Amino acid sequence: MNFRSHRSDAPEINLIPFIDVLLVVLIFLMLSTTYSAHTQLQITLPTADTERQREQPKALRIGVTAGGNYSVNDQLVNGKSIKPLLAAITEGANAGPETVVVISADAKATHQSVVTAMEAARRAGLSRITFSMQSTLSKNTK
Repeated sequence: MNFRSHRSDAPEINLIPFIDVLLVVLIFLMLSTTYSAHTQLQITLPTADTERQREQPKALRIGVTAGGNYSVNDQLVNGKSIKPLLAAITEGANAGPETVVVISADAKATHQSVVTAMEAARRAGLSRITFSMQSTLSKNTK
């Protein structure tokens, strides 16, 4: 009779060969993969004419005060309606439809005053409108 107890050890899983195989696969994938810096879309980029960029378009400055008065190229416009403003814009816009309109409105100017300036520019045939503003950075440094 065999009175010895049978001790069976729990089977162990050895991970070292598994890690070795994964490292070999990882190295193989790293060496065989090609990385493309560009996408597969074939596009033709536009070119720019630098001489043409140096030409600055003529700017027409419209000032709007807090009281609703207008000035065109630093010349005061008599009246607050659209008709005298339109006449002054037509006279000042001698570059034609390529003229850029720069509207400088006071912070306390009414919305209607700015819209009137935009409408007068539209009626004069000027569609390139931009607004000027004061930077808050330069305001804080003073």
